[in-house]
Amino acid sequence: MNFSIVVKFSKLKYKYKKHNCEATSLATKKFGWTKNVLVNQIETQAYERFLVNQTNYDKTLSDEFKQRAILAVKDEYIFDFLDLGEDYSERQMEIELVKNIRRFLLEMGSNFTFIANQYKLEVNDNEYFIDLLLYHRELKSLVAIELKIGKFIPEYKGKMEYYLEILNDKVKLPDENDSIGIIICKEKDRTVVEYSLKSSKLPIGVASYETTSELPKDYEKLLPNTHEIVEKIDLFLKKDN
Repeated sequence: MNFSIVVKFSKLKYKYKKHNCEATSLATKKFGWTKNVLVNQIETQAYERFLVNQTNYDKTLSDEFKQRAILAVKDEYIFDFLDLGEDYSERQMEIELVKNIRRFLLEMGSNFTFIANQYKLEVNDNEYFIDLLLYHRELKSLVAIELKIGKFIPEYKGKMEYYLEILNDKVKLPDENDSIGIIICKEKDRTVVEYSLKSSKLPIGVASYETTSELPKDYEKLLPNTHEIVEKIDLFLKKDN
């Protein structure tokens, strides 16, 4: 890491500076992040938002790459680049994300590539449309994203499971891993999400989003304590050795 990045770390005064520096340095080397990308990840507390995410990947994916998949999903995404008013539809949000595809992929994280929006799935005479379909190069998995401008409800999980079943059966290539899903909602009740994902046998993550760069004041209480964050980062580092 060069001097300007070290200075940036110092100015931001990360609570877990030593471990975050080590983990983020590893990410820079492994994922090929540029200085600007790294600074963006630091400023938006990206790594901490990865650590508190809600997925069932540890129970639905193979040991070979489940840890990487877990670290590919944030708990909350910051879409402060969207030109949206107070009232907007899911379709309008989707269009704005596509218009700002570079910034959207940067916020999603490393190794994501864009395939399509409103990706059509066909089952006999029935048509279904996935809001956004991405591909994760390291995981070698299709990533289905559903956008919800309201609060998460358990029914969303069933719809995502259906999409993943079709993607695995009709779209993914023989050398690719099973598809994963990310449901991005304006709000979520963490307990409801936990119960919803508990019974699912397909890999799904549930995240929230903000259209401002200022994180909610009560978000701090969701972050792991010092012991937990050290354990999680140490696990990440061991996986890379």
